[in-house]
Amino acid sequence: MDFGQNLVGWLRVEVEGPAGTEITVRHAEVLEDGELGVRPLRNAAATDTFVLSGTGVDVFEPTFTFHGFRYAEVAGWPGGLDPEFDPEVIGEAIRAVVVHNAMRPTSSFACSDPLVDRLVRNAVWGQKGNFLAVPTDCPQRDERLGWTGDIAAFAATAAFQYDAADFLHSWLLDVALETAHAGHVPIIVPDLMRHARFDGPPPFPEVAAQTIWSDAAVWVPQALWQAYGDLDLLAAHYPGMVAHLESVEPLLSETGLWDVGMQLADWLDPDAPPDQPWAAKAHPGVVATASFYRSVAFTAQAARLLGHDGDAERWAALAARVRAGFRTHYVSEGAEGLRVVSDCATVYALAICFGLLDGEEHARAADRLAELVAARDYRVTTGFAGTPLVTWALSEHGHVDAAYRLLLERGCPSWLYPITMGATTIWERWDSMLPDRSINPGEMTSFNHYALGAVADWIYQVVGGIRAAEPGYCRVLVQPVPGDGLDWARTALESRVGRIETAWRVEAGVAGAAEVKTGGTTAPRTFVLDVTLPVGVPADVVLPDGTRHEVTGGSHSFRCALPDPA
Repeated sequence: MDFGQNLVGWLRVEVEGPAGTEITVRHAEVLEDGELGVRPLRNAAATDTFVLSGTGVDVFEPTFTFHGFRYAEVAGWPGGLDPEFDPEVIGEAIRAVVVHNAMRPTSSFACSDPLVDRLVRNAVWGQKGNFLAVPTDCPQRDERLGWTGDIAAFAATAAFQYDAADFLHSWLLDVALETAHAGHVPIIVPDLMRHARFDGPPPFPEVAAQTIWSDAAVWVPQALWQAYGDLDLLAAHYPGMVAHLESVEPLLSETGLWDVGMQLADWLDPDAPPDQPWAAKAHPGVVATASFYRSVAFTAQAARLLGHDGDAERWAALAARVRAGFRTHYVSEGAEGLRVVSDCATVYALAICFGLLDGEEHARAADRLAELVAARDYRVTTGFAGTPLVTWALSEHGHVDAAYRLLLERGCPSWLYPITMGATTIWERWDSMLPDRSINPGEMTSFNHYALGAVADWIYQVVGGIRAAEPGYCRVLVQPVPGDGLDWARTALESRVGRIETAWRVEAGVAGAAEVKTGGTTAPRTFVLDVTLPVGVPADVVLPDGTRHEVTGGSHSFRCALPDPA
């Protein structure tokens, strides 16, 4: 059976038959050669067996487990299941039940490219399936653990798509408890691995504090603060943030760099060997130092907001030390221009987005980033560290065209390649399914892993144009950035202050607008934007031509000429 959507939950079965009849249901996310693709499940049987009572219609719903699946194989059905059987009748007897923690959906998005629409829906479905009790990495195989790096990458997207404040608050309390126990933020919370029993050596070695993974103790509260503006929530998470900083500060070298110890860093860089997903192009010290700077800088900001002035000074001084070390040892200027050590997309994205550069250095770094992206034909070259940031680094610093081309690329590796292969959730690997429709031979091959879907945050805020000018959207920045490949987009957010909506389109044939060349002729192009704001909520509206408008509440419409894209 194909349910048309990779989901998390179980089957609800209504069936009547002789006593003792056994019905077996096996689950899988994909098919390979017409059969269930179960190798990625590893040791997870993903199998339910129902035994009929013979006393009438039995209803089975295995609520003490869950599976990640799109496909189910049903065997032992009384009288058999004819493939030509009326699907509506089968649908009455066998239903897929979707399960996730109770969270209020808060976002919607649509645009002129159906593949981008599907990408955003895949990010939503990925969050649904992995926000079940704890924010897991994957819901299907013999793992289902609260890996901290996944949610560190995805937290901002998660907080836009759903009201995830309570869910992530509960988990962050667990993070603080596990940090107190381990002396650092573990890579898994709850840290179930220390209770596990393995026939051989553990599948993953014990590691100390990890960049990005341990930074979740700060980055997730930062995302919640930006999305919801809840100072009490920030205060509750502040001790865990401090514990993370205090666990990493002793690991810094005399230069102020976090450049010692093994790091997962830019995990799942598509250029890394399949069996060494940590072996990324990005220098691990660059990733770790940049990421720790972000954590320290936000903790200093949080301390000021919470009135911890002594802490604020302490963390500001540490941030300055780390930043100075980064700039001294990892940033250089030469005949070829500005360079960051290891000279790959991820390191420029981090340096730009985390505030490690000064003034015009941002533009020069973005220029180099655009060169690197173009040299790889706009295929994705980043892992966990760089993927949430690369489009931001481009679009905010003069390379909107490159950001859009990166988003809209369909070749592998790219965000849209999985969509062309029928994906209905975000994959763990850029090529979890190979172009010949065989499953990636790597040990880790999940088809429901939300981390690489963090680009949805950029889609909502930059393509859609809804940004928080102040935490909790008490003031809104409406700044949609159109690009070649999309003709219109509609975005909505049910924020804590009310519903915010944007809808833009590019019109042709409007006199006085800029002209675009089409086959030797020219046609004028105009950008049209409609905005709806909650009553009393102020917003700054920035149009593509740079004009700025201040409005408050209600519905507003704007137009401007679009420049020739040339």
